Amino acid sequence: MTDIAAALELVRTVPDFPEPGVLFRDLNPLFASAPAFRAVIDEMAARLPDDVDAVAAIEARGFLLGAPIAVARDVALVPIRKPGKLPVVADRVDYALEYGTAALELPAGVLPAGARVAVIDDVLATGGTVAGVRELVERAGATVSVVSVVLELAALSGRDRLPGCDIQALQVL
Repeated sequence: MTDIAAALELVRTVPDFPEPGVLFRDLNPLFASAPAFRAVIDEMAARLPDDVDAVAAIEARGFLLGAPIAVARDVALVPIRKPGKLPVVADRVDYALEYGTAALELPAGVLPAGARVAVIDDVLATGGTVAGVRELVERAGATVSVVSVVLELAALSGRDRLPGCDIQALQVL
């Protein structure tokens, strides 16, 4: 069994990716260690509020975390996808990233109004992606109960874009 501190030591920092000046936090070494990955999934799942009905997992690394968390908690998995990946789209949001812009889509017919949702992703940086997902969830008539990430990059002030959100990070850098 690997503890969370040991698991988080596996995260590596890659300078100048995807463009100069960005310090990318690469969780691939953590994912490659089954004990470390299990420790992270178990901890993130245990921290979720009891009343969560669904996990909204953000493409792509959020999928790796969100699916096993949803299974562990026996709740619905709602994959939040990049444009062009869904056959039926309920809604779309465009948002700003640390290094550009992007868009995400909510699949139709999978998030009921009134659902209490845990948004799952790997890193909270500027908060643009999670704020976009929050907008999609709320426009669907559901509520974001919690945002759960492995890492939070505090210097980028992502929390500021998510007022009123319960944000859980296994590590704040």
